[in-house]
Amino acid sequence: MIRYLNGRFYPQTDGTIIIETDAGIGFLAAIPANSQLYKHREGDEVKVFTLMTVREDDMSLYGFSSLEELELFRLLLTVNGVGAKAGLAIMGILPVNELKKAIAAGNSKALTAASGVGARTAQRIILDLKDKVDFVDTGESVETEEIPGADASGDERKTAVEALVSLGYTRGEAADAVRKVKDEGLTSEDYIRLALRGMI
Repeated sequence: MIRYLNGRFYPQTDGTIIIETDAGIGFLAAIPANSQLYKHREGDEVKVFTLMTVREDDMSLYGFSSLEELELFRLLLTVNGVGAKAGLAIMGILPVNELKKAIAAGNSKALTAASGVGARTAQRIILDLKDKVDFVDTGESVETEEIPGADASGDERKTAVEALVSLGYTRGEAADAVRKVKDEGLTSEDYIRLALRGMI
């Protein structure tokens, strides 16, 4: 299995990236919508921790900016009913420490902010993983219900703003970037990607 990749970073428009190694091979990997990798510019040298899944009809590579993110993704995939697509969506809603905190605290509302994750799946994740995650308690509560400064309408836009804040942007910058995305009815992951493209 491919444990990590070192190479040049080329973001794509569909939630994937290409990592071009010194050998001239381009590896395609799907990454969370709020990945710290998006802070890099096209062509930057990066290290991406990866997990490869192999099925009868598919072979896919998933990339993360840290081992901590990779291990949480692995844990999510052990939950019955959580596939790679849902796992990636969950990873994209909050920074990894805050996501662990939400699971440990039984905050199903935070988890259902992920596209395609319903209340039943969220409860299953909490039940299976709450005793398996460890996090640093910063004293801040995990909250996804209301995001100050985000007057863009819709829960998906609010989730996108929160994800951009987790990348280090101010709430004002994040809200403005999401507001500038004119398309409606998108998923939070799409809003994040389009907002990031407008900011870089």
